[in-house]
Amino acid sequence: MNLDNDFVRAQFPAFAEPSLRGQAFFENAGGSYTCAPVIARLERYYRSRKVQPYGPYEASRLAGEEMDEARQRLAAMMGVATDEVSFGPSTTQNTYVLAQAFRQWMRPGEAIVVTDQDHEANSGPWRRLADEGIEIREWKIDPGTGLLDPADLDALLDEKVRLVCFPHCSNVVGAVNPVVEITALAHAAGAFVCVDGVSYAPHGLPEVGRMGPDIYLFSAYKTYGPHQGIMVIRRDLGRMLPNQAHHFNGDTLYKRFTPAGPDHAQVAACAGIADYIDALAAHHGIAGDPAVRNAGVHEAMRAHETTLLQPLLDHVRGRNRVRLIGPSDATARAPTVALALDRPGAEAAADLAAHGIMAGGGDFYAQRPLNAMGVDMDKGVLRLSFVHYTSRAEVDKLLTALDDIL
Repeated sequence: MNLDNDFVRAQFPAFAEPSLRGQAFFENAGGSYTCAPVIARLERYYRSRKVQPYGPYEASRLAGEEMDEARQRLAAMMGVATDEVSFGPSTTQNTYVLAQAFRQWMRPGEAIVVTDQDHEANSGPWRRLADEGIEIREWKIDPGTGLLDPADLDALLDEKVRLVCFPHCSNVVGAVNPVVEITALAHAAGAFVCVDGVSYAPHGLPEVGRMGPDIYLFSAYKTYGPHQGIMVIRRDLGRMLPNQAHHFNGDTLYKRFTPAGPDHAQVAACAGIADYIDALAAHHGIAGDPAVRNAGVHEAMRAHETTLLQPLLDHVRGRNRVRLIGPSDATARAPTVALALDRPGAEAAADLAAHGIMAGGGDFYAQRPLNAMGVDMDKGVLRLSFVHYTSRAEVDKLLTALDDIL
């Protein structure tokens, strides 16, 4: 199925914004543009629902219903139960809270597996548990390719491992990890699985129920929504871990790992993400239940991205003084492309800005994988990242600009 890029872009007010005219956005891994349904819901909430939700009066009832709608619809699209979806201020914060729950639940001498491919959010909070007597085992990437080998994980697993944490997709390597295979390995060893989906979810809302991890985390502000962290915690594990919220909220699964009340307006606005996915499904003739519609949209997004990504990879691969981080095959990765240059990535990003290209340079909180691959941390990388609303014309503009600055 060919994604109708014109229809897609019409759903994002940023593309009609005069101040952004003539600029191509290639820093989507840091946060995507917000779709119109999310903006509309957020504005409506602040205009007419900005009261304490779940009360007996009309504005309060509607406020609570919109919050519930966001949870229900996103859960249905991901193939999980409604109460298995929680909201928090950010994925970093959500992971930290989960780490505290595991700290209380685990015994000294038991182990957690982390990787050196992760953004720090799904690595640092778990590593800190070493101070509590928890053994931290590191699943290391190949320093040449940046890839994780499931066989290396298998060698780390034994009866002491309680949790395996890894990214669905690294925010600098870009490779898509085989979540189903890795989850099966961990479960066979008796361990739970936590997947950081922050860098993958913008390229298609994950089918968490089908893939099988016990925890899946991603950020709404990278999936066309407001600045909230979204986390799926499967019911069996969520009930097993100690409550991290107010004691009177301990019996409600989606509140157990939210110590403070969530941002009501932003939670309600997250239903706009579901509105957007449904609008794409209807426009492209994708029918079925919410999970089927989401899967069809996911496939169309990835197909469009892959088509645009391969020319970029081909363009930078083999250039003198340019190292492409991660796979050169577009089907094996997300369109998050990090380039190690012979000068600071931030300088290259500044040069691109003069050509109307919005990109980023630095380490992107991914110091561990970049260090493991021998990247000069004083220079970092130039990162070029896009999503399904990116057009072929914008990619062509990027390629021309790269010719000028490289």
